[in-house]
Amino acid sequence: MKSRKNLLEQLKNLPYFSKSTVYQLGTQLGLKNTSVDTYISRFLKSKEIFQLKRALYVSSDFYNRNKDDISCSFYLANVIRTPSYVSSWAALQYYNLTTEAIHSVTSVTPKVTRQYQTKAGNFAYQSIKKELFSGFSLVKGRFDFFIASPSKALFDLLYFKTRQLRSMSQENINMLIEELRVDINEMETQEREKFYTMINKHVHE
Repeated sequence: MKSRKNLLEQLKNLPYFSKSTVYQLGTQLGLKNTSVDTYISRFLKSKEIFQLKRALYVSSDFYNRNKDDISCSFYLANVIRTPSYVSSWAALQYYNLTTEAIHSVTSVTPKVTRQYQTKAGNFAYQSIKKELFSGFSLVKGRFDFFIASPSKALFDLLYFKTRQLRSMSQENINMLIEELRVDINEMETQEREKFYTMINKHVHE
């Protein structure tokens, strides 16, 4: 019982952990992997930990302490699928360019499209060509995360909304931005210019 408590206390301090991490901690406590497997099952059943995806977990205690910090959700979004960066609606809301309610954190990845529904929220990943996997940076803080620039977040949103911007004129793009209630006028001039440069380059390729 003491080993169980000690193991759980160590897991509570981690932002996330894999099964191999739990095995390593178990070894330090003198536990066999079979015993660790039993503990993991019990922790899941008692809802002391929950699964982000196969063999990747977070403790309920850690999540509850940090769930109101958006950087925690964005950090987990990066962790669940690597490489990826937060984009589209989630990023636009982060930059205060939209007031739309966000029901999942949408990220962009060069890997295949996937979706994960977890206790920590819904995480959607959209697949993009490797040459378009760009325009993002690392935000450092309590939780570090990769996020698209405002211009790239809007580009990504329209790219997936319009099936890769096929046959889209600038006029149609501006109308769509208005329909989606994205406040592009609140975007810095340099970012707006970057957005239209990306659009023109992609449409005329």
